[in-house]
Amino acid sequence: MQKSIMAIGGHIGDAELTCGGVLATYALQGYKVITVALTGGERGNPPHLTVEEYRKQKEEEANKFAKMLGGEAIIFPYADGELPDTNEVRMELCDVIRKYQPEALMTHWKYSMHKDHEATHRIVKDAQFFAGLSSVERELPAHYAKGPYYAENWEDATNFVPYVYMKVTNDGFALWQKAIKEHWFAVNSKSFHYMEYYSHLMRCNGYLARCDYAERFMVNEEEIKLILEKF
Repeated sequence: MQKSIMAIGGHIGDAELTCGGVLATYALQGYKVITVALTGGERGNPPHLTVEEYRKQKEEEANKFAKMLGGEAIIFPYADGELPDTNEVRMELCDVIRKYQPEALMTHWKYSMHKDHEATHRIVKDAQFFAGLSSVERELPAHYAKGPYYAENWEDATNFVPYVYMKVTNDGFALWQKAIKEHWFAVNSKSFHYMEYYSHLMRCNGYLARCDYAERFMVNEEEIKLILEKF
C-alpha cells in the first residue's frame, strides 16, 4: 500500500502554503499527498469574482495543486468563516483519516487571527483521537496517524515556538513553487505577498536547519514537556 501524508487547513490554500514544501518533498519520495480544506476560503474573493464564483475557482485550484503532487484534494462543504466546531465535523474528518490512512497529520497551531484556523486545530486533534480509537465504530477500521504537526503560519503566530525542522529538498521546493502558482491568491493578493513570503521563509528556515530549504512545525506542548522531563 502506498504511504500517504495529510495536511489539513481551515481554508483552501492554507495547507498548500504552510506545508507545501514538505508535501512536495514527500510526494517526490513516493508518498500520496492528501490536502484537506474544511472550508473553501472563498470570502477573500477578488473584485472580478463573486463569492460563489471564487469558491468554484478555489476548488479547481486545490485539485490542480494536489494533482501536480500526484495526490488528492478533499474539500469540505462549509463556508469560509462559518466552520462548525461540532462533533459531526470531527467524525467526518475521522472518516477521511481512516480512509486514507496517513502516516502523519499537519494542521494549524491553536492560536490564530482567524476563527476557522482555531476551530480546525481543535477539530483535527479530536478527529485524530477518534480515528485511532477502535471502540469508535465507523464504516472503516481505526487508524492512528502521528502528530499533529502544527505548521508555521503568519496568521497563527501567537505563542508559536517551532520545535521540528523538516527538510524541503531542492526538487521539492521547485515543485511547490510551480504548484502554488495554481492558487490565484498566493500570487496575486495585494494585501499579503503569500508566495514570496513562504518562499523566503523556507529559505531562511533552511539556513537554520543547515540545508537549502526547510519548514518549521510545533508539536503538542504536552509532548514537549514529556521529552524535557526525560533529561
